[in-house]
Amino acid sequence: MTSTEYQIDDIVNFTKKALQWASLFNTACCLVSQGEHDDAYSKFDALIAADVLHDFKDGHADSFQALQAFIKDHPAQWVPGFLAYDLKNEIEALHTAHPNEQETPNAYFFVPKHLLHIKGNTVTIQSETPSEIYNGVVNTLFVPPSFVFTGTVQAKMSKENYINVFQKLLRHIHQGDIYEVNLCQEFFAEDVVLTPIEAFLQLSELSPTPFSAYFKTGEHHIISASPERFLAKRNRLLISQPIKGTAPRGKTEEEDIALINKLKTDGKEISENIMIVDLVRNDLTRSAEPASVKVKELMGVYSFKQVHQLISTITAVGRENLENTTGIRNTFPAGSMTGAPKVSAMRLIDRYESSRRGLYAGSIGYFAPDGDYDFNVVIRSLLYNAHKKRLSFHVGGAITAGADALTEYEECLLKARAILELLGTQI
Repeated sequence: MTSTEYQIDDIVNFTKKALQWASLFNTACCLVSQGEHDDAYSKFDALIAADVLHDFKDGHADSFQALQAFIKDHPAQWVPGFLAYDLKNEIEALHTAHPNEQETPNAYFFVPKHLLHIKGNTVTIQSETPSEIYNGVVNTLFVPPSFVFTGTVQAKMSKENYINVFQKLLRHIHQGDIYEVNLCQEFFAEDVVLTPIEAFLQLSELSPTPFSAYFKTGEHHIISASPERFLAKRNRLLISQPIKGTAPRGKTEEEDIALINKLKTDGKEISENIMIVDLVRNDLTRSAEPASVKVKELMGVYSFKQVHQLISTITAVGRENLENTTGIRNTFPAGSMTGAPKVSAMRLIDRYESSRRGLYAGSIGYFAPDGDYDFNVVIRSLLYNAHKKRLSFHVGGAITAGADALTEYEECLLKARAILELLGTQI
């Protein structure tokens, strides 16, 4: 495989063409870092991978160990892929009773035949035929998106059922079984017609975020506008940036500032964030050099198109010779999507939620040629099975001792706003 650099004048249009070109392959991936905030840890503005040289699929007794062997077999390569939330059942003594209605694999990674690394106006193409790929992208006729969605979105969990489950989980908190839990609900549609690339492009415009992703493997399409980093590795530095604490955007600048100030002083939102920071610190100690776990930023306010969020940054120095998938396994799934204590919260999630999470609350990301990696948390994301014609997305929020059921339900709908707007529907 050879590598060639190109300077592109209109990088936005080129990236859209590259995505459209890649989507014609049976397997393709586009990871995009966008939004209003600079990401100090990002390796690219966009990474687009197409077609398969080698791939890794689920079905192993220990998926993390098998994935590590796959990466070792293909060194110095970009390897994009995803990990489903239900891999927790391999890590802990847990079980998920709900069926996998979306049929998304628990894990999938691939070494691409063609890869486009985009940073600024520089495009680096890695392929056996980089000039051929470049010409193929340049000559792609990009047609402005004509988004199509037909189907009726339904809630797997009614509002009444959500409130009922909420109260039961609140009792578990008051009894001391847990002190925080993330309650999620699924919205789905069947007999759907959807144009996935157009959905991704429009969702990216409605909700530009730093960990957006489009992933296609066979009939499975993943369309993600995630704002959250699960775990990244830069040399030996491990970085996790959990999000806990949400407020809507204001209609005016004055209202926006007032909502930010309210979020920064909201006791419930603050307690959510601090609990998860403690959980992530604890998870990272399993991979870290002694005394190296640090909270680099506590509850920074970050504004996105639909919401304001409280984001904390926790770092650690990974132990010498720590294998990449061991570091991921030690923190998986993201604590912001479980609760604390983590295993107890996940057990209650399996008991009380109405559907399998699948890829939701899992991770999409990559392993880089230099040994680094970066994975998001799969939230604000659409899953589409083109063969079954089934579409699914989840939303959720944290329950703590001081939480209110109606307030949390409304927060769920707030988080779903961009997707509901995209689909032209309301709940």
